[in-house]
Amino acid sequence: MDLEKYMMFLEDMSQLILNEVPKADYDSLFNDFVESEFFLLDGDSLLIMCVCEKSLKQGQDLHFFYLVERYLVDLITKGGQFAVVFFKDAENTYFNLPELLPLRTALILHLQHNTNIDVRTDFSGCLSQEWEAFLEESYPYFLIVADEGLNNLQTHLFNFLIIQSWALKINAVLFAGQVADVLRLYAYFMPSRHKNQMFFQKAHETISLLKQLWPEGSDIRRVLCVTSCSLSLRFYHQLLESRSETTAAHQQVEGKPLALQEVEDLCKLHCLSVAFLLCLPLSQRACTRFVTSHWIEDIQTFLKMKKCCDYFILSDVNISESWNLDLTHLSDLSDELLLKNIAFYYENENAQGLHLGNVITKDYEHLWDTVSKLVRPFDVGKPFPLRTTKRPFLKKNPSPIKDTSMEKMPSLGFIPMSCQVVDNFVGDILKDLPFLTSDDPVVTSLVKQKEFDELVHWHSHKPLSDDYDRTKCQFNEKSRDPYYLRSVQKYHVFQRFYGNSLESVSSKFVVTQGIKPRKFYGPTSKKTQETKAEIITRENKKRLLAKEEEKEEKKWSVLSFSIEEEMKEDLNSGIKNLEDFLKSCKSSSVKFRVEMVGLTACLKAWKEYCQSEGETTKDLSIAVQMMKRIYSVVEKYPELLQEADRQVIAKCLRYLGFEELASSLHLTQVAGNVTKEKRKNKYSVGIGPARFQLQYMGPYLLRDERKDPDPRVQDFIPDTWQRELLDVVDKNESAVIVAPTSSGKTYASYYCMERVLREGDDGVVVYVAPTKALVNQVAATVQNRFRKNLPDGEALCGVFTRDYRHDALNSQILITVPACFEILLLAPHRQAWVKRIRYVIFDEVHCLGGEIGAEIWEHLLVMIRCPFLALSATISNPEHLTEWLQSVKRYWKQADERMGQNIASRSVGCRPGSRKDCLLAKQSYRVRLVLYGERYNDLEKHICSVNNGVISFNHFHPCAALTTDHIEKYGFPSDLTLSPREMVQLYDTMFHFWAGWPRAQELCPEEFIHFKNKIVIKKSDTRKYEESLKAELTDWVKSGCVKQARMVLKHLRPGSVISSENMADMFPLLVEKLKQMEKLPALFFLFKLGAVEERARSVKTFLEKKQQRKRPPKADKEAHDMENKLRKVRKSIEKQKTIDEKSLKKPRNMDQSLIHEAEHDNLLKVLEKNLEIPQDCTYADQKALDAQTLQTVFDRVKLTRKGAELKALAARGVGYHHSSLNFKEKQLVEILFRKGFIRVVTATGTLALGINMPCKSVVFAQNSIYLDALNYRQMSGRAGRRGQDLLGDVYFFDIPLPKIEKLIKSNVPQLRGQFPLSISLVLRLMLLASKGDDPGDAQAKVLSVLKHSLLSFKQPRTLEMLKLYFLFALQFLVKEGYLDREGNPVGFAGLVSHLHYHEPSNLVFVSFLVRGLFHNLCQPTRKGSKLFSQDVMEKLVLVLANLFGRTYFPAKFHESPPKFYQSKVFLEDLPKDFKDALDQYNKNVTEDFASFLMIVSRLADMKQEYQLPLSHTDFSGEECEDSQLASYLMSCKEGRVAISPFVCLSGNSDGDLLCPGTLDHVTLRTIGISSSQAPVLCPQRFDNQGRKMPLNAYALDFYKHGSLTGLVQDNRMNEGLAYQLLKDFALTIQSISVSLRELCVNEEDNVVLAFEQLSKSFLEKFNKI
Repeated sequence: MDLEKYMMFLEDMSQLILNEVPKADYDSLFNDFVESEFFLLDGDSLLIMCVCEKSLKQGQDLHFFYLVERYLVDLITKGGQFAVVFFKDAENTYFNLPELLPLRTALILHLQHNTNIDVRTDFSGCLSQEWEAFLEESYPYFLIVADEGLNNLQTHLFNFLIIQSWALKINAVLFAGQVADVLRLYAYFMPSRHKNQMFFQKAHETISLLKQLWPEGSDIRRVLCVTSCSLSLRFYHQLLESRSETTAAHQQVEGKPLALQEVEDLCKLHCLSVAFLLCLPLSQRACTRFVTSHWIEDIQTFLKMKKCCDYFILSDVNISESWNLDLTHLSDLSDELLLKNIAFYYENENAQGLHLGNVITKDYEHLWDTVSKLVRPFDVGKPFPLRTTKRPFLKKNPSPIKDTSMEKMPSLGFIPMSCQVVDNFVGDILKDLPFLTSDDPVVTSLVKQKEFDELVHWHSHKPLSDDYDRTKCQFNEKSRDPYYLRSVQKYHVFQRFYGNSLESVSSKFVVTQGIKPRKFYGPTSKKTQETKAEIITRENKKRLLAKEEEKEEKKWSVLSFSIEEEMKEDLNSGIKNLEDFLKSCKSSSVKFRVEMVGLTACLKAWKEYCQSEGETTKDLSIAVQMMKRIYSVVEKYPELLQEADRQVIAKCLRYLGFEELASSLHLTQVAGNVTKEKRKNKYSVGIGPARFQLQYMGPYLLRDERKDPDPRVQDFIPDTWQRELLDVVDKNESAVIVAPTSSGKTYASYYCMERVLREGDDGVVVYVAPTKALVNQVAATVQNRFRKNLPDGEALCGVFTRDYRHDALNSQILITVPACFEILLLAPHRQAWVKRIRYVIFDEVHCLGGEIGAEIWEHLLVMIRCPFLALSATISNPEHLTEWLQSVKRYWKQADERMGQNIASRSVGCRPGSRKDCLLAKQSYRVRLVLYGERYNDLEKHICSVNNGVISFNHFHPCAALTTDHIEKYGFPSDLTLSPREMVQLYDTMFHFWAGWPRAQELCPEEFIHFKNKIVIKKSDTRKYEESLKAELTDWVKSGCVKQARMVLKHLRPGSVISSENMADMFPLLVEKLKQMEKLPALFFLFKLGAVEERARSVKTFLEKKQQRKRPPKADKEAHDMENKLRKVRKSIEKQKTIDEKSLKKPRNMDQSLIHEAEHDNLLKVLEKNLEIPQDCTYADQKALDAQTLQTVFDRVKLTRKGAELKALAARGVGYHHSSLNFKEKQLVEILFRKGFIRVVTATGTLALGINMPCKSVVFAQNSIYLDALNYRQMSGRAGRRGQDLLGDVYFFDIPLPKIEKLIKSNVPQLRGQFPLSISLVLRLMLLASKGDDPGDAQAKVLSVLKHSLLSFKQPRTLEMLKLYFLFALQFLVKEGYLDREGNPVGFAGLVSHLHYHEPSNLVFVSFLVRGLFHNLCQPTRKGSKLFSQDVMEKLVLVLANLFGRTYFPAKFHESPPKFYQSKVFLEDLPKDFKDALDQYNKNVTEDFASFLMIVSRLADMKQEYQLPLSHTDFSGEECEDSQLASYLMSCKEGRVAISPFVCLSGNSDGDLLCPGTLDHVTLRTIGISSSQAPVLCPQRFDNQGRKMPLNAYALDFYKHGSLTGLVQDNRMNEGLAYQLLKDFALTIQSISVSLRELCVNEEDNVVLAFEQLSKSFLEKFNKI
């Protein structure tokens, strides 16, 4: 029964994993890794993954270690920091796989002793307390683990590990490439088995004896060889003796076992193979013959026993100082293929009598002699002859040796091309490359597109409309329809309203002024003599100022009495009104008077408060207000201060206890020390002035702001670094600008726009934003900021995204996304417009290092000729980026000079008929780097705790995230800043833990040089103090005071953080708590779309229940009754209207009608009052927006998918924001949040990418692998609204403490180059080069893209590899018929480039089309009909889903799927004819790619190729020439050019490059090429354990049932993601349909008609969602 329960539990556990696996996210794990982001690898999962690799043959240890190290190096180069964990209990799962036990042990030892990898072997199992404590302390980002083992026991062990990780909130990442969701579950205990101690005892005795024989020590290969052979022989001898006794007793013999002498022969052969390993370099061993014969059964049995011996010996190796054991070659303990070769030779070829060679013979004899000494009970014979028995060890095989020389490889060589782009880019390497002759079959059989065109009457070469033409035009620019004009007007009105919600900047009317000489805005000297006009202007200005001042005086005299009275009643309320007046007042003298009134009121309030409180602990809020007034008076109006005013200030300072500061301001006679002391005790704040200012005045400290206005800026006085940006624009320079969020870096963008607008009507500024949401926001801001009279047909601002466009090419400011801007730059016939571009602004340029679309940012930066501004808040290596961009600008300077287009003497992009001087400007080729690191307001961090249902917050000091090791290794992170009160806290803690601290007095706040005797401490002063404290703490760590430093950091850590069982249920209480603390508005960041919506709904439900509890018992009944009455009254009104129409002249009826209407209005008011939401049951600020504006915003979403829900949430002051929302829905949330109506928004990371939604607080409310260093900084930067909040607050809710520490101390990732080329990009570049309106300009752009990838910057070997890949791409395009040999586009080049988003599916689609497969499929229901059956449509969707809708499930989900209700879920394979065509296409591509790899292999660094990638264990050396046998066995040098020599050890050759799924594991690793660069579309995908990963049939399922809910339920998709994928799929079908219609001459073509029918029906279903 217990066993049954145990098995049921295991089944339940497996089912749980199975249910969660299909919900896994598929995403990159290495998007933003840096040194502090730590994760774990399960060592046994790693072992299984590599053992299951298709190219690995059993027994090839060195190849196995190569695979392991290649994988680990790949993780490290992507920035990963990790530890590898081997559990002791996991060893038990290998006892039925003895051949893997020694391999596992050797792997552990190798990683521990030959690499720097952190290897953990001290945990018994995943359920041990030590493992749980380790996870809680280190808190890894995730654990990489397999979801299936080599046997059931191993699989269950992995399941336990996954579930236990979930229970501890650790993400599980499957080795199969899937990321699993986090669950909260408890794990169960699984007892481990004991090891067999007898074997270990024998192994220990053998090693002890060997130490006596080899006291000087030895190499691990020799040690394992002799001990394993001797131990195996002894065990086998005992086995034979025991078997003979048993056989004698039972008189039964089952076959003849191996004789002891035969086993001795096998051990001799093994010793000889080890001697080969010791003497031969890898270059020689890689040429070993591949013996296909298998061992006979008895030999296999013995070898398994020998592997057990290997395991016991390796487990007992005592690495002691007394015995010098070299573990370097743990990775190369045995080579089974070599052993088979030797065995095969001595069985079948020994007659040749080949010599072993002196060195090998000597090593072999030494090994065997040692074995004979270790085997004491019997004699094992002499070293020679090697075979004394005749029984064959290998099974007979007709073809015992694999002949790799006969494998047919593709012709090695490129197709010759005659093209200027080719010559310019790769001309320097062409002479060294193989080229095919003109009569080569590959050249003579090039595809001829004409055959297809003539067959179906298509014009495949016809130029297609580009993506710009295809994109839905929001407005028809040329229409004069009144309805249309009203729509445009409404659109512009809303955009200005939307823009106004984003920033409170008044709209500016721009007048064209032409280019003026740039002025230097420095100090100006006064003219000696003013003109009459200037005198009049000055006098008028003076008169106006006097008038304004008089007006302000009157205003203050009216308000002063009420404000002063209010300050007496309630100081805080009065001060708020006083500050409101100060904000609106423009007169300095009036402001000064008002401040002095406020100061006097504060002093009076402080005296009264202190007299009433006595000497108890004081509330210092009044003292803070008093000091704020002193700040303002002393710093802002020093010229207005009179002696009496100084006396008042000095008096205030004395009452606060700041005697020295008061004396420095105004000396006075003090009456008696006793009186002074009493007053000091009674009124003093009790601490020094510096400490008081740091601890309590931190948010109010004054910033160093310039007071001299800049004539270029009207709205504010720019800082020095902002003026540098303006200088950049004035000089037509480029700049990389790195500054914190909300620091004001975007202002330069608007200055740049205004400057171009003023210069003329032709210049264009392009603003590139990463997301459509940011595009919409910037467009609204521009339309709100600027207005300009332009010629007919011209617009000020345009937008171009994949979804829609308007005024894109007829506007002066274009806001777009990278992909759309790339379309315009690469469009051959858009070059005239491109030449009009004066500036390009790249916002959030750190997306250049992202996972998706990063290469597009690169292309844009290198293609533009004009200056640019690149903005970001988070780049850790901006110097490298700037250097790269400067090299690009140098290229353009040379290109301009070469083309004779010196920009200083030409008109850039003037259209025919325009003024030639309109855009005359001297372009600078300089790229500046502008860095600014200061946030306007400080951020403070807090950790949320939940105890017995009560939420509390602990302040988190940033230094608590650090360790002494981190400080010693990395120092303080550059952006780890402290608020002033955190500085004091750090000083006090340092003082407390080191009593004899030498610099304690010097760094005391009261004595610090920049604070001493300062009435006003500024923010810049505190930064100097912060740097001093950081430097001092660093010095502690580096000068031997580590203990004290460690205690300081430990003390700063918050106490234990208590969390609830289900933190999601506590979310509404968290929001309520923040409201009570006045910390709203707040953004709550989560990382799952579903969670974002659920948390917002939970807050709304919480408020509704709260309201329900407060409602009177009969309120609902009264509301119901009133609704019934209203219904009746409405009916009466309707009835009365009918009567009135019939009898208009009867006044009684009119009276009756008025009575009904009055009753209706009264009932409606009462009902609204009944249903009104109480103020404490909503977070909405009803005063923020008037009802009409609110209704306008709501009306825009009344027909959208989520509109009704967002409206209901908004009524409660709540909203959510994520990428799957309609742009109108996003705008609703953004506007209402910015206006202050909505005060709680849950959101994903897309909101943090540049969207202008600052708030008071930011809350991280969900842990995720996507919560990394970059996202943390982007998101937390939203906290603290400039001009509204002096401090920003960041809260961590349900985020483990170790994770918080890592986020705070992590540096943002460095920008790294992506692989820049693809087949489609090369085709698009060739289209531009051959069809561009300006051939010279087009070729310069193409060469800039090819030559200037960030990946190849300062990497000449990488650049050469890219050149070869470019040639491969050209060869492919020529063979497929998209280019001719002159580089001109032919055939379906336009269609392929148009579908470039979907490579390689675009190439496969066109190959299907050319083969006529779609014409075969698309047959109408009957002859002459234009309609197609549902079956045809579904087959067409099946084909397209296999091409353009490829989303995979993990393999495990396919093994035992649950019941599905609406969907089929798993996508069927392609129909046979399509599958055959795809196989042929893949075969052709694979052959070409293999040929390319063989050519590019010459770039490999062979020195590195003979080293293991991670440990760098070197296997190079001189080949052994004196051994005839070695030369004979290792003579297969053919066909081993392009694959790794380690991989050759398993018998692989160049022919394996043609096998799908092995490419990445067999190629030379230093050439930098992966299989992803081959345009192959594998019909089926298998994970690393050989299991098929099924495709998700979401597109076909939706087409059949039209249900988004069905996809969520059956296909395990998130609703938002499913919606987005379906939208992309629908757009792809539509794009294909339009392209085919344009290419086809025949109106009745079945393929065109079928695609049009499918596009229409799919969109209809989609639009119904």
